[in-house]
Amino acid sequence: MKRVCVIGAGFGGLALAIRSQAAGFATTLVEARATPGGCADAVVRDGFTFDTGPCVLTDRAGLEELWALPGHGAAGQAEFGQAEFGQAGAGNDLAADVTLAPVGPFCRLHWPDGTSFDLSGDEAQLRGEVARLAPADLAGYEDFARYCLEANAEARQRLAQGPRLDSAGMLRAIPSLMRHQAWRSLYGKVASQVRSEKLREALSFRPMMLGGNPQSASALFATLYQMEKDAGVWWPMGGMGALASGMTDLFQRLGGTLRLGEPVARIHTIGNRVAEVEGASGWREHFDAVASNADLMHTYRHLLGHTQRGQQMTERLAARAWSPGVFSVHFALEGSWPGIPHAMMLFGPRYRGLLDDIFTHGVLPRDMLIQLHHPSVTDPALAPPGKSVFSAVVPVANLGKLPIDWTVVGPLMEQRVLDEVGMRFIPDIHDRVLTRFHRTPRDLADELNAYRGSAYSLEPSRWQSIRGRAHNRDEAIPNLYLVGAGTQPGAGIGGVLAGAKHTAALLAADLRAATL
Repeated sequence: MKRVCVIGAGFGGLALAIRSQAAGFATTLVEARATPGGCADAVVRDGFTFDTGPCVLTDRAGLEELWALPGHGAAGQAEFGQAEFGQAGAGNDLAADVTLAPVGPFCRLHWPDGTSFDLSGDEAQLRGEVARLAPADLAGYEDFARYCLEANAEARQRLAQGPRLDSAGMLRAIPSLMRHQAWRSLYGKVASQVRSEKLREALSFRPMMLGGNPQSASALFATLYQMEKDAGVWWPMGGMGALASGMTDLFQRLGGTLRLGEPVARIHTIGNRVAEVEGASGWREHFDAVASNADLMHTYRHLLGHTQRGQQMTERLAARAWSPGVFSVHFALEGSWPGIPHAMMLFGPRYRGLLDDIFTHGVLPRDMLIQLHHPSVTDPALAPPGKSVFSAVVPVANLGKLPIDWTVVGPLMEQRVLDEVGMRFIPDIHDRVLTRFHRTPRDLADELNAYRGSAYSLEPSRWQSIRGRAHNRDEAIPNLYLVGAGTQPGAGIGGVLAGAKHTAALLAADLRAATL
């Protein structure tokens, strides 16, 4: 049997490990932390379950596909082909391990003057929201909706074709990129179609959920809105940590080997190929292929820093633009709040200027954009009866642009975030807080090896999307593979699941060819 090692049990690493093991390769998944999930960590405190991972997910079909993969076992490896990575088979049932609950509205947007706007999958309802917020822009919104539909259809077709590993693939994509004005920023595209500033914000903020600046991310990020309409928005009951646990159980049922609490210290090479993986404990094994779901810079600077390729890529990556960090406050309140939906975006008095502060100037302004999550409204078991769980996530400049002492600033920022939420929705919030804690970009850097505390790896600008992201297979080390937020196609659960599928296809084709 060919042996594969996957480093890092984030969602990308878990998905790749499942696909690799289902293909018949003896797969070992190595994770530094005591639990799988990467950034999707569940913190249990004072009877409350706080989820520190993504607020929601959209790619239910991608998860169902993982569970439906047939387990080939060792005997099936010889017949394994790329097509079977994407085909349903006599596998497992997602619902047996994970319950996904629909989230509605998808997200409620809220401004300081009390104006709100609900994003949903119902086009008629969306048009009604536009008519209420900016009636003069209804025709412009409908033009934008058609653009989203067309761009998403073509993007799905190209995504199904796999990653672009050569210049020829990129050249073939140029007519489509030109036709859909990929050179424009999403904000610029929206601004050309609607005049209301609130509606411009409502239709352009989504790249921020993946670490992108709406003023520099490609207009093709509009496909995110159509993807939500098509697929819906979902929450795994028990939290994202429960989803990670379900994926881990699936991997082990397929026969995979899991090593938790084992930080990888080095990837050993012989010539231009990886040969062994060594853990901090002294564990060391030979593998035919190695895939890293670790932070890109950590992979090359620390795990491969002794090699020429590692040093070369460290220099290249240091020169790239990295996504912002996030500051998050997790808190539990006395009382139930059915009027506050699962997902909200609280806009401040500024938008474009605030984006400049976060992405360009590297300052910490007093105003904020707050992603407010209220998961217990969907999943009451996260809190005792009559109580609620919230998280407030604020994008901030990464440590490379904002090298402040978060041990000093963190408590002050936590207070400001709670003050803002209280002012808008819960006037006596400080009297109702039962427990609370916060996390900073420094915590991401220390706990997850996130370079500069970036929450989403490379910033998905127009020049760092598609081929501009790391390739799913290293260009100089042919049996080293990459998966996760920094690789093609990008960040987010849907992005890393799609990336894992592409990486698995490359890995399988290479290992199969090596046996011929």
